[in-house]
Amino acid sequence: MDSTNILTQVLEASDRRRDERRNFLRVAGQATVAAGGLSLLAACDDGQKGFNPTPTPTPTPTPTATAATDADILNFALNLEYLEAQFYSFAVYGTGLPASQLTGVGTQGAVTGGRQVTFTDPIVAQYAREIAADEIAHVAFLRTALGSAAVAMPAINIDGSATGAFTAAARAAGVVSATGTFDPYASDNAFLLGAFIFEDVGVSAYKGAAPLLTSKTYLDAAAGILAAEAYHAGLIRTILYGKGFDAGTASGSIFDQVRMISDARDSLDGSTDDDQGIAGADSSISNIVPTDASGIAYSRTAANVLNIVYLTKSATVGGGFFPNGVNGFIKTSNAN
Repeated sequence: MDSTNILTQVLEASDRRRDERRNFLRVAGQATVAAGGLSLLAACDDGQKGFNPTPTPTPTPTPTATAATDADILNFALNLEYLEAQFYSFAVYGTGLPASQLTGVGTQGAVTGGRQVTFTDPIVAQYAREIAADEIAHVAFLRTALGSAAVAMPAINIDGSATGAFTAAARAAGVVSATGTFDPYASDNAFLLGAFIFEDVGVSAYKGAAPLLTSKTYLDAAAGILAAEAYHAGLIRTILYGKGFDAGTASGSIFDQVRMISDARDSLDGSTDDDQGIAGADSSISNIVPTDASGIAYSRTAANVLNIVYLTKSATVGGGFFPNGVNGFIKTSNAN
């Protein structure tokens, strides 16, 4: 069966199970913060003062920041689902999402890079297929939920060449040298490291979304998709931890590479030191679930998520995995 038919079947299957599986809202509710404000400034009318028969002119209302709507939040999530779905789809099937799943509001872009991984570990291959199916289903679900308001897929860079976004991320993290190349499609381990760049980001973003959602229906959906993404992230972290020991040492390069990616994300997403690798200083002690002292997962805002995917600390509207920025209302990363 060719890859197009496989993707078609995955999309059809996602429709059937949509009502019983995780719903939407990736990185979701933090979007309100990224959009620039929850408060609306009310204009004041001085009215008439004393016995002066001449009314005092009403002041011109101060321009106000516009809070993100639920549709804006869903569209922000959709942008990120496009990125994950394209990465996993190419890695598993050797092809991207069908054209029918790319159209919408805003400028539609193309995918740069991406190719099928020749998996040597059948377990990694099976896990990759399952995650790919979930991410493809997320795109289909969000597009259905948004209807005509759904944004088009923006330009996405998932290239593993010397000029690709994955290499830029790996160089910034120190995973490869300043002139080295990181290709996430080259091997099982490289694929797992590429997936690690994204997965923890999604979990922390959904965690931050929960208190900001206005709809109980959306909150329930966000909880469902958060659980799904947490399963994905925990799976990737668990496999990477095992691969570190497969290399024959508890302090091998995989542990170091994961730590470097984690540190790089921390350097981009803000002043807090929340991101964590898969092991402590002693690699014989696992850290599969990154939490605080109370066992609670940490949060990210939408703006700081964009810092990571744009690969920049400066306020901007594009770069890295989204060369021209994301589509929709929420698109600017934080300067920090």
